[in-house]
Amino acid sequence: MLPSLVLIAMVAADWSYYGGDSGGTRFSQLAQINASNVQHLEKAWEYHTGALQPETKQNEKAAFEATPILINGVLYLATPFNQIIALDAATGAERWKYDPDVDRSQNYSEVTSRGVAFWSESAGKGACTTRIFEGTIDARLIAVDAATGKKCDAFGDHGQVDLSKDVHPRGKGDYQVTSAPTVVGNLVITGSSIGDNRAFDVERGVVRAYDTRTGALKWSWDPIPWDPAVPHQTGAGNAWGTISADPDRDLIFVPTGSAGPDFYGGMRLGNDEHADSVTALRASTGELVWSYQVVHHDLWDYDVAAEPALITYKGRPAVAVATKMGLLFVLDRETGKPLHDVKEQPVPKSDVEGEQASPTQPIPAWDSLVPLGLKNEQVQGEWCAAQVAKLRNEGIYTPPSLKGTLVFPGNAGGVNWGGLAVDPDQQLIFADTNRLAGAVRLIPRDQYVAERTAAEKNKAKENRFTGEFGGQSGTPYAMYREWLITPERTLCTPTPWGALVAFDLKTGKIKWQAPLGTLVKGQNTGTPNLGGPMATAGRLVFTAAAMDTSLRAFDIKTGKELWKGDLPAGAQSTPMTYSMGGRQYIVICAGGHGKLGTKMGDSVVAYTLHHAGD
Repeated sequence: MLPSLVLIAMVAADWSYYGGDSGGTRFSQLAQINASNVQHLEKAWEYHTGALQPETKQNEKAAFEATPILINGVLYLATPFNQIIALDAATGAERWKYDPDVDRSQNYSEVTSRGVAFWSESAGKGACTTRIFEGTIDARLIAVDAATGKKCDAFGDHGQVDLSKDVHPRGKGDYQVTSAPTVVGNLVITGSSIGDNRAFDVERGVVRAYDTRTGALKWSWDPIPWDPAVPHQTGAGNAWGTISADPDRDLIFVPTGSAGPDFYGGMRLGNDEHADSVTALRASTGELVWSYQVVHHDLWDYDVAAEPALITYKGRPAVAVATKMGLLFVLDRETGKPLHDVKEQPVPKSDVEGEQASPTQPIPAWDSLVPLGLKNEQVQGEWCAAQVAKLRNEGIYTPPSLKGTLVFPGNAGGVNWGGLAVDPDQQLIFADTNRLAGAVRLIPRDQYVAERTAAEKNKAKENRFTGEFGGQSGTPYAMYREWLITPERTLCTPTPWGALVAFDLKTGKIKWQAPLGTLVKGQNTGTPNLGGPMATAGRLVFTAAAMDTSLRAFDIKTGKELWKGDLPAGAQSTPMTYSMGGRQYIVICAGGHGKLGTKMGDSVVAYTLHHAGD
C-alpha cells in the first residue's frame, strides 16, 4: 500500500485558467450542487456563437473544444475559427465578440481553439490593462482588451504576433495553435500544433514566451535543438496541449509530442531528445530544469497531449502526467524523477530496414488507465479476427511494419488532450479514456503513389475514423493507418470503448470505471471520446466528451451516473463551474466535432439548480 498523500489545493473560485487553476487540476471547491441534489439541475441559459456561419468546407473539420474561463463575472471563450467571445456569467448575454478574420478558404490541419488566457496589469487603469490572449489556427498570438474586445495595438504588430516566423513552415494550414496560451507574471507562453506525417523535416516545435505588454519575444526553447548548418533534420516534438505552471517556483511544465514523422524514425535515430516528454522550464527565462520522457523514440503518435496536473504526493510537490498509452506517471515537481515504481521493460524490435526501435520503454508498476495491448483472442467477432490475423501484434509498443501492425491503445488514447481532474479530498484522479485499436502500415516509397491513386480511384473515404495516408516525405516509407471498425460501425475491442476512470493514488489501483455513451442501442458500450472531466467538492465528476449529446454527472465514490443533461450538439470539450449571485453554474461548450462525426452546433450551455437551496 502506498504512503498517504495530500493533493495541492490550488483552487480557482473564478475558474480563471483553462484547467481551472494554473496547475490544471480541473477541481472546484464549490459544493452547492452535490450528489444529493444534482438530479434537480436545469438549463439556466444557452448562447449561440454563430461560429459555423458562413458555411465553408472547413466546417467539416470544426471542433468546439473550448472551456471558458471566468474573470470578474465574465466568461471568455474561443470558437473553432478563433472568435473570442465575452458573456455575462449570470445570464449568458453577449458582452462583446472579436473576430480575427481567419481565412476560411484555407485548408487547416485542425479547426479548433480550446481556450484563452487572461492577464491583468498590476498597476494602472485604461484600455488593455486587462487582456485576453489567444493563439489561432493560422499561427497568430492575439491580445484583446478584456473589457471591450478591441485589439491591444501596443502588443506586437497592432495587437498580434506572427508565430510562423523562424519555425520554417512547409506550407499554410499545418502550423497552428489550438490550445490556450499560459500566462505567468508578465509573460504569455505558447507552443504549437503541427500537422502529422507530412515529412521528416517538419516545422520546429519551439515553445516561446512573449512580453504581455509589448509582444516582444523574451525567450524560446526547442525540444529538438535546431542546427541551421544541417540541411535536413527532424522537427516537431511540439507542445500542442496545454502548458501548466507553478508561478511560485517560476516553473512551467511542457507536454511535448513526437518528433516528425510519427511512424518511421530511421532518420531520427536515438530517443529524440525531449520529444514525448514532460519538461520543466524556468518560466522567466526558458532555461531547461528537467525533462522526463514517457516514450522513447516514438513510433506510434503517442504525444503527451494532456495538460500536466500539479499535485502534492508523498509529501512532495509533484506532476501527474496522463498519456495516450493510458499510463499514469507522477513525477517530483522539482527534479522530474518518478515518485513511484517505474521500470524500463523490454519491448518488440522493429523488422523494418533502417529503423532502430528503442529496446525498452518506461512502464509504471501500478495500474494503467486502460488495458496495455490487445491479444488476438480478445478481438471481438469474425471480421475483426480476420483483420487482426494479418497484422503484427506483440503487445503494446509493437513497431510499425510493412505487413501492418496492431496499435492498442491507438493514437487517440488512452488519455488525449482532455487530461485529468483531481479530487484533493478523496485523493482520486479522473480521466476520460479511449480503447480503440488501430492498424498502421508502412509503404515503400516507390509504391506509395500507385497505392494512394488506387485508393482514390476506388473512392476510399479518408478521414480520422476510416483511413489516412501520410507521405512522410524525406524518408523511405509513407504510411497508412486506420481504425479497426466493423462494417456495422462497431469496434473490434472489448467494451467499454470509452470510459471515465477513477484512479486511487493511495493504492495505485483503478477504483472504478464508468462507460461513456453507447454505439449500440440498448447496450452500455461506451464510445470514443474527446474532452475531459471536472471534479467538485460536491463529490461529483462532470463530463461529456462521448459521441452522444449528453453531459453526465457521476458519484465520485462509486462511479454511479447520477444525472444526465441533454445538449443541443455533441460536447467534445471539458466543463467548468463557478458561483454567481448565490448560484453554482455548470457550463459546457456543445458544438460537436467534425472529425469525430458528432452532431454539430454552436451552443454554450449553463446549468444550475432550479432552487439555489436544493
